[in-house]
Amino acid sequence: METKILLSPIFENTEFDTAERRAALADLQKLGELSIHPPELTAEHADGVVGVIAGGVPFHESFYEAAESLRIIARWGVGYETVNVDLATESGVIVTIAPEHMVTVAEYAIAQWFATMKRVYTLNKASHSGDFGLIKTHEVMGSTLGLYGFGRIGQEVARRARPLLGEEGRLLVYDVRPDIAELAAEFGAEAVDTPLTLFKESDTVSLHLSGADTVVGYKEFCAMKPHASLINPSRGNLVDDAAANRAVSENQLWYYVVDDPVNGPRAIHKDRPRIICTNHNAGMTVESGIRLDLRTIEQVTDAIQGRAPAYVLNPEVLEHPRVKTFCKDTSQPLKL
Repeated sequence: METKILLSPIFENTEFDTAERRAALADLQKLGELSIHPPELTAEHADGVVGVIAGGVPFHESFYEAAESLRIIARWGVGYETVNVDLATESGVIVTIAPEHMVTVAEYAIAQWFATMKRVYTLNKASHSGDFGLIKTHEVMGSTLGLYGFGRIGQEVARRARPLLGEEGRLLVYDVRPDIAELAAEFGAEAVDTPLTLFKESDTVSLHLSGADTVVGYKEFCAMKPHASLINPSRGNLVDDAAANRAVSENQLWYYVVDDPVNGPRAIHKDRPRIICTNHNAGMTVESGIRLDLRTIEQVTDAIQGRAPAYVLNPEVLEHPRVKTFCKDTSQPLKL
């Protein structure tokens, strides 16, 4: 049976074709036949597959049942909801993520923070429409930035934001982690007790959360200052789109920035110039694309060659009898 390795369609995207990618794929090809994976993975795609570098596609139970050679699913990115990690673990399949975009998303948040405070989008639209008048804008220095969620990306934003705020500016954070007050202090930030306080006191709020729950609704928008903006580089579902649309139209806030395209649930935002949508591009740069390529190819290579890869999402799987037959080095160079 021929060994196969399935790749995310991102590897067909010429925007991210680099010398580093080509060289790494040439090495990976020595370990198995490479092909692009289909929009969903079922039993018919499982024969001979030893590894998958996966986009955000669903993995069906039938795929796991039929994929007798499968060792690893390496997510090209960090979202893993469609992988079915529990079933992968039960089947003795390693699942990894590639958190190589923290700096990239942090820079996006900082860029949108400046763009919204300086009213870049409003000024651009006005100028192209023949309106050349001056409007009120705001300074970042001395303002208050609120971070909702203080994991790795939130901390990267804080590290960049603190010196830009100046001595008079405030950096507020909200997170449910028990050590949040001490952690916030390490970054020159103040922890607040409730999300509502964060929205009420900030000139800009930036979301840095995961999960499927909607955490920002009309109540939070109504707590904001009319000149304030919400930046969402995380997930569109975190914010009630109808509430965002209504709040912007009522001038409860100035901008809502979401890193999602204007389709599906976000189609409601079409032709709303103060709702900024950016096609899920916050984590994508040439540089982060190279890091993601190299990391995921390395993860698959490690699993095929009998080593525990970096950033294993289900480390308990390393004790699975099936994994023990092929993974002899379980030292894991990098852990989550």
